[in-house]
Order: sequence, then C-alpha cells, then structure tokens
Amino acid sequence: MRNGLLQKIFVMALLALAPMGCAREQLVVPPAPAAAPLDYKLGTGDKVRVNVFGEDDLSGEFDVDGSGFVRLPLVGQVKAAGLSVRDFEGAVTEKLKAGYLKNPRVSIEITNYRPFYIIGEVNKPGEYPYVNNMSVLNAVALAGGYTYRASESEVYVRRNGGKDEFKEPADGNAKILPGDIVRVPERLF
Repeated sequence: MRNGLLQKIFVMALLALAPMGCAREQLVVPPAPAAAPLDYKLGTGDKVRVNVFGEDDLSGEFDVDGSGFVRLPLVGQVKAAGLSVRDFEGAVTEKLKAGYLKNPRVSIEITNYRPFYIIGEVNKPGEYPYVNNMSVLNAVALAGGYTYRASESEVYVRRNGGKDEFKEPADGNAKILPGDIVRVPERLF
C-alpha cells in the first residue's frame, strides 16, 4: 500500500510540474543579429597599432591606405584590406621572417575603425566615427535623431559601401559595422 501511495504522489507531482515544463519550452531565445560578423575584416580607413616585441623601431600606429595596404618600416607594404587582425598579424610575421628577424612576435590591435555613413531622414546626415557594438539606434542618435518624415521602424544598410541594401529593424538589436552606409527612409502615409 505504501508503494502505491508513493507512486500516486510521484505521478501527481509530475502532473503538477508538467505545465511549467511546457511553459519553459515555449520560451524562445531570439537569434543573434546576423549583421555582426565574428571576425572583423580590416579595410581602408582603419588605423592599427603594430607591436613587434623587442623591436621598438618596427612598432607603431599605421593606417590602412586607399589601396588596402599598410606601409611598415623595413618590410614595406603589407596587404591588410579584407584580412582579419589575426591574418594580418600572420602576414606581418611572415614578412619579418623573410630575412629580417629570426622569430618575430607580432601583435596587432585596431586603434581606430573606419567611419560609417548615415543618410536620408535624419537631422544631420554624414560621416561619423564608428564605436564598438554600434546599433542602428546609436547611429541615428549620432546623426541628430529622426526628421518628422522618417520611418522609425526600419532602415536600409549597405555593408562596407557595397551595392546591395538590406532592410534592418530600427532597434537596438540591429548592428552597424565600420564602413556601412545607413539610409533612413521616408515614411509612407
């Protein structure tokens, strides 16, 4: 009899907890924004700090020029545009190994990202400095906010000056990247 009572209590407890389990399953975590790539690619207008351990003359801050190269002392031009910071470190290391240093230790960090641009129905359209983890709302705020004609629910973004625009919600989840062109459309009545 005691086992039967324990089984009934156990079944009743499971039935009591079942709705909570169902409620938890219905909670859906929204997907991460697709706009933010995991590995940032360097481009024209970025500024990097190159540190070569033990070689102060080879270290310093350098710009990625209009052709996508960084001009470094001793080794000359090294392609940077389109490379991640890690890949660029590898390229600089290989250039230094090729007849200059036996075992170069190179570290690179981005000191200044290329700007982004915002046009359309904002109070101050133009070029603005990029800040890490920037959202559409941050970009609109930098540009002085929306005009009275602006559609405040969506924007159109061109990644790194490309030709294709894609629609993004105008909220804190939609991310802006360096070099992007953000267009705030006029609302339709």
